[in-house]
Amino acid sequence: MKDESQNPTGSFKARGLAVAVSMALELGLNKLAIPSAGNAAGALAAYAAKAGLQSVIFMPRDTPLANRLECELLGGEVVLVEGSIKDCGRAMCERMGQDGWFDVSTLREPYRLEGKKTMAYEVVEQLDGRVPDALVYPTGGGTGLIGMWKAFQEMEQLGWVGRQWPRMFSVQAEHCAPIVRAFAAGKEQAEEWQNPATIASGLRVPSAIGDFLMLRVLRESRGGAVAVSDGEMLESVRELAESEGVVTSPEGGATLAALKKLLADGFLAGHETIVLFLTASGYKYLEVLETLKR
Repeated sequence: MKDESQNPTGSFKARGLAVAVSMALELGLNKLAIPSAGNAAGALAAYAAKAGLQSVIFMPRDTPLANRLECELLGGEVVLVEGSIKDCGRAMCERMGQDGWFDVSTLREPYRLEGKKTMAYEVVEQLDGRVPDALVYPTGGGTGLIGMWKAFQEMEQLGWVGRQWPRMFSVQAEHCAPIVRAFAAGKEQAEEWQNPATIASGLRVPSAIGDFLMLRVLRESRGGAVAVSDGEMLESVRELAESEGVVTSPEGGATLAALKKLLADGFLAGHETIVLFLTASGYKYLEVLETLKR
């Protein structure tokens, strides 16, 4: 397991936003805006506060309370929007036209991807230079998936690894799975998912700007895409807590649920080195943890 809850703001989003905000400061920007389902918002607010920059965050109204309070405490301006992260993006674009904020949303600038790719560097480092056979990754906007594939290309060019890169598996929620649907249909782009619904706020992304890049990575790596239910996520969150002593987010639980399906369906044999990405701390999802009480 790659436990990303140990990052400064409790999720993998800290990696990308640390680099994006650092570059924004270096390039003279001072107003940064983002639509976010939660964890990216907290990371932006934290690094913007440290850099002395302004941040404005557009969040779905039903974003976990911990994420909203985190942003407010860190000095970010929080705008609550009805609907999904896509609706937040529309609201942000309307506001930006008036106020001149700079957009640091997924793949709208180049630096968040550069921060996210470090997950792949660390995996190889932590496996003493070995490349795992497969990576199982919860996918919303997909920057991490795309960034890690870039990192393996770079490591090969540097002579650190060979050409045997991992198979990449995208995990999405059963009722918001545009990449899974497009991959199964053999399409190069994913149609927007209507009426997305899941307890995993980071997976409630009905369409992603980098859909074609994600699908390309999955196919180039001989990987795949798997959808899991909210119930399967919750059961896996409980299992990881009871067996590993790790309280992860629903998105993290989704990776274990997906692994079981990949093994059962024969996509993975069970003898491989497989890395599950637990992308955020479960402590930021108190409403979800409440449902797990015995």
